[in-house]
Amino acid sequence: MAYLDAHPGFGLPAVAGLGLLIGSFLNVVILRLPPRLEWSWRRDAREILEQNDLYEPPPPGIVVERSHCPRCNHQLAWFENIPLLSWLALRGKCRSCSNPISFQYPLVELLTGLLFLACAWRFGFGWKCFGALLFTSFLIALSGIDLRTKLLPDQLTLPLMWLGLVAASDNLYMPTKPALLGAMAGYMSLWSVYWVFKQLTGKEGMGHGDFKLLAALGAWIGLAGILPTILMSSLLGALIGSIWLLAKGRDKATPIPFGPYLAVAGWISFMWGPQLVDWYMGVAGLA
Repeated sequence: MAYLDAHPGFGLPAVAGLGLLIGSFLNVVILRLPPRLEWSWRRDAREILEQNDLYEPPPPGIVVERSHCPRCNHQLAWFENIPLLSWLALRGKCRSCSNPISFQYPLVELLTGLLFLACAWRFGFGWKCFGALLFTSFLIALSGIDLRTKLLPDQLTLPLMWLGLVAASDNLYMPTKPALLGAMAGYMSLWSVYWVFKQLTGKEGMGHGDFKLLAALGAWIGLAGILPTILMSSLLGALIGSIWLLAKGRDKATPIPFGPYLAVAGWISFMWGPQLVDWYMGVAGLA
């Protein structure tokens, strides 16, 4: 680690390259985890309802099954699976059937590489950087899944929260108490909004996964980061969501996933929260 800190010209490109590789894996998680969960839920529901067990082949696994074209099932060769470069070389089309390859693949890979680079630039090369890379990877996967399916799986939000609390137990980013209070405040703040809205309207205005995601963020950013994260995510959601609804010609009642806005705001708070608060206090003349 000391060598990488002393030679960032080698370390930063290496971290960016790692980000491209991890981004390729995150694409697999984003695309394959929801169908696996839905398959499992259907199987469990049949068992609980004591229905006849139907043979339903499981969707592709996340680790074992090789990558393939979703349209023609062409299994990708190694040179077709190089992050970012293969998509560019193939000009965004399957080599077998020439159907377009989703832009999601290079976008997630490039985003992960850039955010990994930002983490190394911010924290150097050590345990803080390693934790930041884990945190970033979880948020990218959760955002991608929420955008596609409006799901925030417990299989990701809960481990993310526990990892934040484990990091706090070693005082990696903050002591344990602010992390615990942040997790509690994160969950209760959105749950309270959800409960009041449901009592007033009889409708559920927010998914339960949003509470758990903000609880997970709270474990990483602490109690002091919760309010800035809620404010930033609400502002981003209102602005970007309104533009999206207008562009798509959708009604205001159309549900919009809130997880990606929480993830963006939480990541910013994690990376530069104290600096942003100091800047705001200075601008507002409260410093």
